[in-house]
Amino acid sequence: MGVREELRRRFGPRALLARAEKEVYRYDAILVGESPLAVVLPETREEVQALVRLARRYGLPLVPRGAGSGLSGGAVPEEGAIVVAFTRMTRLELFPEARTAWAEPGVTTARLSEAARPFGLFYPPDPASYRTSTLGGNLGENAGGPLCFKYGVTGDYVLEVEFVDAEGEVHRLDRRAYDLPGLLIGSEGTLGLLTGARLRLLPLPPHRATLMAAFPGVEPLAEAVSQAIALGAVPARMEFMDPACVNAVEDYLGMGLPRGEALLLVETDGEEREEVEAELALLQETALRFGARVRRAKDGAEAEALWRARRAVSPALGRIRPKRVNEDIAVPRSALPKVVAEIAELGRAFGLIVVQFGHIGDGNLHPNILFDPKRESEERVWELAHEIARVALKHGGVLSGEHGIGLMKRAFLAEALDGETLKALRAVKGALDPHGLFNPGKVLPP
Repeated sequence: MGVREELRRRFGPRALLARAEKEVYRYDAILVGESPLAVVLPETREEVQALVRLARRYGLPLVPRGAGSGLSGGAVPEEGAIVVAFTRMTRLELFPEARTAWAEPGVTTARLSEAARPFGLFYPPDPASYRTSTLGGNLGENAGGPLCFKYGVTGDYVLEVEFVDAEGEVHRLDRRAYDLPGLLIGSEGTLGLLTGARLRLLPLPPHRATLMAAFPGVEPLAEAVSQAIALGAVPARMEFMDPACVNAVEDYLGMGLPRGEALLLVETDGEEREEVEAELALLQETALRFGARVRRAKDGAEAEALWRARRAVSPALGRIRPKRVNEDIAVPRSALPKVVAEIAELGRAFGLIVVQFGHIGDGNLHPNILFDPKRESEERVWELAHEIARVALKHGGVLSGEHGIGLMKRAFLAEALDGETLKALRAVKGALDPHGLFNPGKVLPP
């Protein structure tokens, strides 16, 4: 009996073998991979165990996948691989008294937040794709989101993980001794297959306040952000859009945004209204000093309208060019003004459209290169992406704040890390995945 027959016998219609069935699983939100040998949709950890043992027996790689909303090629398969699509593992249990939840990898981020809300709780990590992204994918990439400046990223809320190792054995690990969960979080499925996690929830803050500041350009906006944080501001959300983003969103939504200006969106929250208002006042005063015009949201509905503009960036940019490379760098806040200026200059030098937005409060920027493959060279696009990565490294930053390395930045990692560090990382990979089953060809450079 061959591997196809075994998959069909073990998983029935949840083993997708026909080419048409498998085609959608070649993609993530940016890249396209090869057609996999098969796609399997397990429903239990026991089925994941069986799949790992089968793959090991036949020497076939396994590529874990959530909702496919990733932006670095981490879930893109190579030829002959088996894609493990976790979207049917959706068990979710809440423990409000302990402020925790147990979730399987196919649970969407939004579902966890919505389930926690009736208990006065919330799950802070909120990637832009939170309505569709799954917790397994969030764990694999250590995803962040607008709330990450104040509240942290996915890994900050993980108390325990369950995973299947290269021998097909299940382990549940907490973080009280060696932090092995910390090794798995952000590893992009290269060290094992996560089948569940116990997550920490927080009480919903009772008070919020929001403002929008329009600056004459991105550089004074970045200066204002650096200054406000140096003065002690720690807002819940601090997002920016450059003028090209603002223009694109206004073309898309027609909501009266100030064309040609850079926008800063800020939300403060907390237990006491006075503290929330005082922090917002500090941010407002700082923005005014750097030439901004400030508008405060009068109520929750107006605040939601302002945040709608930020969430609309991705679909709005798709109207400018059919394809884009969504970069994801993180730099020290003190370097923000220089970094955004150098990236803008690179775009002009390469003759390509580069727009910038992101979680500027913690220095996590998303420069996007927009292009049409019929009009512009993809080779030149990737050359520019590499130069943007070099800007981050030059200023003491890192290649990824939340999207991961995947395929997209694998080649850049050799410049970001020294030889001894890479040797140590390869030793970890070899120890936990000695057969090379888990997501080969990702993260570590060849």
